[in-house]
Amino acid sequence: MSTDPFALDMTAADRVLHISDAAAKRLNAMIEAEGGKDLMLRVTVSGGGCSGFQYGFSFDDKTTPDDLTFEKDGVRVVTDEMSMNLLAGSEVDFKDELVGAYFAINNPNASSSCGCGTSFAV
Repeated sequence: MSTDPFALDMTAADRVLHISDAAAKRLNAMIEAEGGKDLMLRVTVSGGGCSGFQYGFSFDDKTTPDDLTFEKDGVRVVTDEMSMNLLAGSEVDFKDELVGAYFAINNPNASSSCGCGTSFAV
C-alpha cells in the first residue's frame, strides 16, 4: 500500500497508460520528422494549474529506473512512477480541432478539469 496521500488504490492491471490511434499516428509523424527513432513522448503530472494538477508533455530519448513505458504501433509513451499514481487507466489522445491541435489526456481519475484541458483535480 502506498503512503502517498494522492495515490489511487489500484492493482497492477490498472497501472496502464493507453495510447489512442490518433496519438500513435501523430507521434509517428512527429518522430519521423525529428529523425529521432529513439524519441518517446514523456507525460508527467505536477502540482499547479487552475485545478490542482497539470499535465506536461515533452520528447525524451532516455528513461530512468522509475519510468514506465507503454507502446503502440511503434511509438512509446513514458511516465514516471509518481505521475502514474494519477494517470493509471488514462488514455493519451491527439485532438485536431478548430481551436488547434494538441495532445490530451482522458483521465478517469480526474474529478474535474478546467477548460484548458491540461489541468485537473482528483
